Amino acid sequence: MRRAGTHRLDNSPMQVFRGLPPPAARSACALTIGNFDGVHRGHQAMLALLTSEARHRGLASCVLTFEPHPRDFFARRLQQPELAPARIGTLRDCAAELARCGVDRLVILRFDAALAALPPEAFAERILAQGLGARAVLVGDDFRFGAKRAGDYAMLDALGARLGFDVARMMSYEVHGLRVSSSAVRTALAQGDLARAATLLGRPWSLSGRAIHGAKLGRELGFRTLNLKLRHPTPAHPGIFVARVHGLADAPLPAVASLGVRPTVEEAGRLLLEVHCLQWPDSLGLDGGYGRCLQVDLLHRLHEERKYPSLEALREGIARDVEDARAWFAR
Repeated sequence: MRRAGTHRLDNSPMQVFRGLPPPAARSACALTIGNFDGVHRGHQAMLALLTSEARHRGLASCVLTFEPHPRDFFARRLQQPELAPARIGTLRDCAAELARCGVDRLVILRFDAALAALPPEAFAERILAQGLGARAVLVGDDFRFGAKRAGDYAMLDALGARLGFDVARMMSYEVHGLRVSSSAVRTALAQGDLARAATLLGRPWSLSGRAIHGAKLGRELGFRTLNLKLRHPTPAHPGIFVARVHGLADAPLPAVASLGVRPTVEEAGRLLLEVHCLQWPDSLGLDGGYGRCLQVDLLHRLHEERKYPSLEALREGIARDVEDARAWFAR
């Protein structure tokens, strides 16, 4: 497997490796494995167990994840894009939440044909034992690994006994009698139930990214926007939202946000998260928001994306969305 150096996530103490850590940066760890899309309350419970185990053993806590998502990889290989899961959050969102949960080390392996073909025994030996120095491995009750998902918990436990790491399993985490999972969060978002999604996540649904320059059309229409480009083409729930923006001022700012492909002004289908702040800090000036890493909480869905017949109709639509957002915050 490819090895890479380390970097830090903004000001977080968590180390982030793209590829297996080089030998000089490798140390024994307590490890968990998964995609962690959304880092929901079930994930958070597992990470609490992981960090507790790591502290008791004097080990680093480590999360192993994959990019692209394995289902993305197989959807592309089969040329069936509908099989790819909608994403709850970006890789940046995932890393930020893992850091907030106290994880010491995040390892992101590229999921490609070579990794997909790796037998379970080779995965456990070459990746977990040799590549990551695992001494304890914590997995979920439905964990599968290796080529064709041939490995299960019992096989991992047997391999761990031979390779020098302990294996433990955490059973399902439930909230109000419902099993918490990324699929459950996606279902809640697809149904427009942001309150249920927030209950499962333990926080509002949010997306983050760096603000980039656009065509400045929003300024021409009278509504200055900041654009966040998202790499994944299928968000869990596109639309127009009441939002809250972190990263522009000391306190989060009320906003209205558009998550989608802007059908009125763009034919290419590029996915963007556009944000118009209802209160713009004077200290930022006209261009002070660009280049900043922003987190956008999506609090309430106003409506789906609409294709307006003209720019004037678009301007009037945005004005209505702004008024609806102000009314939502007033309530």
